[in-house]
Amino acid sequence: MNRSPEDLVGYWDRQAATYDSRSAGVERRFLADSRRWVCGRARGATLEIAVGTGANLPYYPGEVGLTGIDWSPAMVRAARRQADRVHRAVTLDQADATALPFPAATFDTVVSTFALCCVPDERAALAEALRVLRPGGRLLLADHVAASFWPLRALQHAVELVSVPLQGEHYTRRPLTILRGLGAVVEQAERLTMGAIERVQARKPR
Repeated sequence: MNRSPEDLVGYWDRQAATYDSRSAGVERRFLADSRRWVCGRARGATLEIAVGTGANLPYYPGEVGLTGIDWSPAMVRAARRQADRVHRAVTLDQADATALPFPAATFDTVVSTFALCCVPDERAALAEALRVLRPGGRLLLADHVAASFWPLRALQHAVELVSVPLQGEHYTRRPLTILRGLGAVVEQAERLTMGAIERVQARKPR
């Protein structure tokens, strides 16, 4: 049985203190390059959805006006500490990615990295991301997705039998297909690590 949003927030609150140390090896080997790819393309007023512990903060251009949200209060506190460490100006708030507390057409860029896999309703989160983007605004994503290498994809399905009930984490989603269904203009997409990581640059139609 899938856990409730409240249970999931509590789960991520409990992970915040040790998340960076536990994921350091995976971060260096598989994730950091995609964070650079995504964040380096941000321009103007930028929203990061599910900012987590603030792993992306060092990678944004200095001129970006940055806002970050996360549904976990403990993760927001961890991101504040990271912002202080890297001297990054950022507005941080607790909020749900599927019900963003911003008017339509607020941001020039919206970013999400390795987070949509844990949002209960990824379609609602992507629809909200497009809603708060200005026409012509840029949506930048990186996430682990259903691998193109079938043995790895089979393993991902097996892992989901545990990861989805435990922490709401999905390994076989693919946000790109949902984005296209929502009318976003996909400008660039590439897959790495046997197709298990995908990076996407898209725009909201003008």
